[in-house]
Amino acid sequence: MNIFLHELKVTRKSMLIWAFALAAVTVLFFSIYPSVEKDGDQFIKVLQNYPEGVLKALGVQINTITSLLGFYSYFFLYVMLCGAIQAMNLGTGILSKEVSGKTAEFILAKPVTRAQIITAKLLAVLYTLIFTNVIFIAVSYGMAVAVATADFNEEAFFFMSAANFFVQLVFASLGFLVSAAFSRIRSVLPLSLGTVFAFFILSMFGSVIGDKAIRYITPFKYFDLSYIMKHSSYEPVYISIEAAVVMVAIAASYVLFTKKDIHAA
Repeated sequence: MNIFLHELKVTRKSMLIWAFALAAVTVLFFSIYPSVEKDGDQFIKVLQNYPEGVLKALGVQINTITSLLGFYSYFFLYVMLCGAIQAMNLGTGILSKEVSGKTAEFILAKPVTRAQIITAKLLAVLYTLIFTNVIFIAVSYGMAVAVATADFNEEAFFFMSAANFFVQLVFASLGFLVSAAFSRIRSVLPLSLGTVFAFFILSMFGSVIGDKAIRYITPFKYFDLSYIMKHSSYEPVYISIEAAVVMVAIAASYVLFTKKDIHAA
C-alpha cells in the first residue's frame, strides 16, 4: 500500500498534465466543429481534392465527417496517439526508474516481495490511466453536448471514448514487459515514443493499403471507430486479442521481474 501511495504521489503532477492535455485536445477540436458543421458542403469539397490514401491515413470518413460522431472519430485517432505515449512512458518508467534512479537496493530491502512491488506499481498505473480517462471523457462529453446541433448516439460516443483507455492498457502492459525484460533503460521517453510511433505508422500504412492482417498487429487498429459508430460496441475478436496481449505481457513481466538480477548502480 505504501508503494502504491508513493507512486501516486510521485506521478501526480504528470497524471494531471496528461489528463488536462487530453482534455485540451478535445476542447480544441470540438471548438471548431460548429464551423465544420455549418460549412459542411464546402468542407467536404475541400477534402475530396485530397488523395484517397491521404484521407485513409488521416482517418477521415468523408460521408460522416460533418456529423458530430464522425468529426469526433477523426480527431480521436490523435487522442489515442497521445494516450498511448502516456501509457507506454508510464509503464516503462515505473519499474525501470528504480534502477536508473539507484533506488532499487532501498526498495528491495523492504519487507515486501517483488511480486508485491510490481503489483503496487501496476495498480498505480491503472489508477493513473483511469483518472486520466475520467477527466477526458467528462470534458469530451461536455463539449459534445455544448456544440451538438442535433441528437447524437451517446452510447456510441462513450464506447469510442473508452477505446482510449483500452489502447492505453496495451501500451502500459508492453511498457511493463520492456522494463522487466531489460536490466537497465537509460532513457524512457525515446523508447516510448519510438514504440508508439512505430505502431501508429503501421496503423496508417494498414489503412492506406487496406491490409486486414495489420489489424491483428497494431493496437491502434483494435478499435474500428466506424464499426463503433454503427454498432455501439466493440468487435469481439479484437477485444479478445487485446485481452490476450495484456494478460501475456503482465504475466511475463511478473516472471521476469521476480527472477532477474537487479543491480543498485
